Amino acid sequence: MSRRRRAEKREVLPDAKYGDRVLTKFMNCLMFDGKKAAAEQIVYGAFERIEGRVKADPVAVFHEALNNVRPHLEVRSRRVGGATYQVPVEVRSDRAQALAIRWLIGAARARSENTMTERLSAELLDAANQRGTAVKKREDTHRMAEANKAFSHYRW
Repeated sequence: MSRRRRAEKREVLPDAKYGDRVLTKFMNCLMFDGKKAAAEQIVYGAFERIEGRVKADPVAVFHEALNNVRPHLEVRSRRVGGATYQVPVEVRSDRAQALAIRWLIGAARARSENTMTERLSAELLDAANQRGTAVKKREDTHRMAEANKAFSHYRW
């Protein structure tokens, strides 16, 4: 972390097919070893499967899934007088989006379907319908923050 100043945020370009910046961030997070074409193929394939299954706009389903996974509260460790407390804090919107993207991709990778396209489409549909591993992760995070509400006066 730089001591001089905060690093400026770089704006990503919108993706080629749907013109969505959040989708580009999602693809960049999914990408391994700089293979952007493979990440695009996975995401666009998953979107085609979603469109075939639910007959709805896949970008709308994607944004719905992202909003259902996005956390509002999280706990942060705070050391006070030799003891470490888990202090609940509100999540900034950019961090909430980054966490939601990370959780969705992690949950999709952990699924048991054959191809990543199938896993991602199934996880996005589950998240859009308020179920699945990524939504459970958000609920666990909220539950942890709720359980530690007594330490909220240590917020900084």
